[in-house]
Amino acid sequence: MPQPWQDTSLSAEDRAAALLSSMTLEEKLAQLVGVWPGSEAEEGEDVAPLQHEVSEAVDLDGLLPHGIGQLTRPFGTSPVEPAEGAVALARLQARIAAGNRFGIPALAHEECLTGFFAWRATVFPTPLAWGASFDPALVGRAAELIGGSLRSAGIHQGLAPVLDVVRDARWGRTEESIGEDPYLVATIGTAYVRGLESTGIVATLKHFAGYSASRGGRNHAPASIGPRELADVILPPFELAVRDGGARSVMHSYNDLDGVPSAANPWLLTELLRDTWGFTGTVVADYFGVSFLELAHRVADSRGGAAGLALAAGVDVELPAVRCFGTPLRDAVRAGEVDEALVDRAALRVLRQKCELGLLDEDWSPVPSALAGAVDPAGPADLDLDLDLDLDPPEMRAVARELAEESVVLLADDGDVLPLAPDARIAVVGPLADDPAAMLGCYTFPRHVGVEHPGLPLGIEVPTLLAALRAELPGARITHAEGCAAPRPAASAGDAGGVASAGAAALTAESRLAQAARTAADADVCVAVLGDRSGLFGRGTSGEGCDVADLELPGEQGALLDTLVATGTPVVLVLFTGRPYALGRWSRLLAAAVQAFFPGEEGGPAVAGVLGGRVNPSGRLPVSVPYTSGGQPWTYAQPPLGLGGNNASSIDPTPLFPFGHGLSYTSFAWERPEADATDVPTDGETTVRLTVRNTGDRAGTEVVQLYLHDPVARITRPVSRLIGYARVPLRPGESAEVHFSFHADLASYPLGADGTRVVEPGALELRLASSSADSGVRHTVPLTLTGPERTVDHRRRMVCEVRVK
Repeated sequence: MPQPWQDTSLSAEDRAAALLSSMTLEEKLAQLVGVWPGSEAEEGEDVAPLQHEVSEAVDLDGLLPHGIGQLTRPFGTSPVEPAEGAVALARLQARIAAGNRFGIPALAHEECLTGFFAWRATVFPTPLAWGASFDPALVGRAAELIGGSLRSAGIHQGLAPVLDVVRDARWGRTEESIGEDPYLVATIGTAYVRGLESTGIVATLKHFAGYSASRGGRNHAPASIGPRELADVILPPFELAVRDGGARSVMHSYNDLDGVPSAANPWLLTELLRDTWGFTGTVVADYFGVSFLELAHRVADSRGGAAGLALAAGVDVELPAVRCFGTPLRDAVRAGEVDEALVDRAALRVLRQKCELGLLDEDWSPVPSALAGAVDPAGPADLDLDLDLDLDPPEMRAVARELAEESVVLLADDGDVLPLAPDARIAVVGPLADDPAAMLGCYTFPRHVGVEHPGLPLGIEVPTLLAALRAELPGARITHAEGCAAPRPAASAGDAGGVASAGAAALTAESRLAQAARTAADADVCVAVLGDRSGLFGRGTSGEGCDVADLELPGEQGALLDTLVATGTPVVLVLFTGRPYALGRWSRLLAAAVQAFFPGEEGGPAVAGVLGGRVNPSGRLPVSVPYTSGGQPWTYAQPPLGLGGNNASSIDPTPLFPFGHGLSYTSFAWERPEADATDVPTDGETTVRLTVRNTGDRAGTEVVQLYLHDPVARITRPVSRLIGYARVPLRPGESAEVHFSFHADLASYPLGADGTRVVEPGALELRLASSSADSGVRHTVPLTLTGPERTVDHRRRMVCEVRVK
């Protein structure tokens, strides 16, 4: 006879409540903490903020009698063969369940920003590349595959997606974000959530909220942001992912908002997230975020005090390991400093989620699907030596390739060089031309963990651009030169070397430049391959903790590009980066420019396909590419006084390539725009349609973007903001009709400082455009909203539905 909490005929809420009523305080607290197996044994650099300063040895045997809430990164902490890792996790889960009187296993979580965060697992393009694809359906498909891979190995929760809207591209975590526009971030991110959740994996939204709005683009810095900007830019992606995506977990951010740290903000984590949006899942701490209330924010004077603040605000689980929610919180509860009802509230949420995941079912087994039949379910001990847990199967590589191809952006093309001639003499120059790391962001296993294990193979095949070009164009004569050293973070003031070493380095740099110039001069075309090398906490030029002072190309790469252009050989610039860089210095000197945002393991063949013409580029910029490095921070959705091109300031932030920009090898005509109605009630809608025709001689995909212009409002509004988009694939001569369903709710804006949104009557303009710039506007459709002013809330229409016929 099953216990009440094992009875699947009851609701998850009732089952969790029945179990909670039988638990001691220590047993309830045990469900609110994580354990990070193996982290204390890792002696390399930190892979989480202040990891080695804050981490403490874990007495697993001492914890087992009370239970364990979560297991942190069982695959993403150190290299392990996938099958061996799955067996080790199953063994540990069996031990945890057997060690407590209720048989409760842990919930295992893993990073999954670019795929299953494990050695030998597929590395998909980084989220900035998702944004460049403008393809929610494909991103959702990738998430489904990632979720299935996680589930097959025994993982329950994925720490993705990042829904931080880029506010300052100098921020190192720009590569982890989807873009600078909240609508693009919301729709792409929600598609990822749906895909992950469809496989039974709990998607975790991060970082809630304001993390990307930090001062100066500095990681962990306070966020200087007003309530209207918060409501209009930062919150909508989280709101949509909770409401329409069904996300079951949220991770608080490290920053403070107006002096209140997110981990201690009851308005954010309870009043808004739960009471207003109706979120019913779990709020988990960003790693060591509860401890930071004491150690960094200094709003608590003890571990117990930090635990009490976080718990009261709405944090349910301390990650990655127990430090505050264990003994310090227990003592605070017993001393009457923290209400035990807050512990019960959090524990009920955790237990309810474990019920939903099947972890409290009577027939639960620690053996995941990938090990079924290979391991004894009663006590996993023996691994079938022939078992091969393939985390990089052909299907996943194929989707990774497709997403990489769709995300490549052709920034500029003079029409004379690209696609490359199949028999051309091609000089491939640059420090990233023959480096697999050029494809990989900081939240990929090779760049996050693998670099701490010298000699460790990548574990997956990651073709470089040089190798991919040789395969793509076998008839071409391809030569190669590095040109300069690989990009690395700027040395600190205390790192200055001696005169002799500096002189030797200068000679080496001169010889590299000279060789590069000779190689380029002897070719018909030079492909300059430049960009970032990702890392963590100052160990890269892009990535978590790798913020930059400006948006100049890292290291010696600007000088190298100058040298190559000076040879007179046409130069095609290829960028593999985690952020946009200022390119105005070369805007009139390049034959073409191609942007790829850490495109993953298939990025080399994807970019080679674009260069060789097999792939017709269809990527569009998810972030603006600046002309100069000044004028930051800046994004396209500015009110009139935020734009450049006037004499009010000597700094003009107008970008070289705007948000939404991207070229194709074919041409498109946009014809016959019309609306069903141009007078629309403030609670009504209309359909706007447009015919798109491929007028070129090859198949291609156009990306039609719909922007809203509100001429007059009671607060300053962006001159233009994205409210819809559609990918339109067409063969030569083929046409299609694009239908946008515009609802008046999409014109709402936060009038009150409390986030209250209104739809007001008056004139609007819909702009059908190929980019966010005025020059990208192809057609305008005037509308008038009629009737009374309306107040709308989180139930408003947030998405412009699109059909392509």
